[in-house]
Amino acid sequence: MVRGLEHGQKPALLISECQRGIVEGPGGLAEQVAARGVLDRIAVLAQDFRARGLPVIHSTIVTRADGVGLAATCLLTGVLRKSGQVQQGTEGAAICDEVAPQPEDVVLERMAGISPFHATELERLLGSLGVPTVVITGVSTNIAVPAACVEAVNRGLFAIVPEDAVAGAWPEAHDFQVQHTLPLLATVTTTAELRAVLPDLS
Repeated sequence: MVRGLEHGQKPALLISECQRGIVEGPGGLAEQVAARGVLDRIAVLAQDFRARGLPVIHSTIVTRADGVGLAATCLLTGVLRKSGQVQQGTEGAAICDEVAPQPEDVVLERMAGISPFHATELERLLGSLGVPTVVITGVSTNIAVPAACVEAVNRGLFAIVPEDAVAGAWPEAHDFQVQHTLPLLATVTTTAELRAVLPDLS
């Protein structure tokens, strides 16, 4: 049994920052997403969640062309502001085709921050849906995934991370987080193990 689902709790699938400007093109993170087959696994999970009447939520970060709202207070936000890789109205801001939102999905867009909970309706949405468990997928294992786990725990929620449906900027960072950090915050499992125990509310 997967902790967070052992009593039939209703989970929501959270897909973090699977946008073209982040997980496609050159760079270590994009290479790891492709090498690990992350998008295909997330797509399968999303289909399973929808078929069982369970929520699918996409978390994106989309910046303004003038940079308003995104302060360069750390290296990561500075790079996002300067590069424009997820700038509003560009292809880079779009969600990847493999995990494209379906009509029943929810897309929560923010212009700043490093966690899906920051400045979004995520907490209120989960509460309104009666969801105590969040399955966190996407990128990156370096920052956004553990940040989402911390935020979930702070709100009294269970976090589950299928480790083959997330990726980091380099293998060593991913492995460290999966072995040492995430188990303190979340149930670390695999997509196969998770799919085998998903409740069916359809």
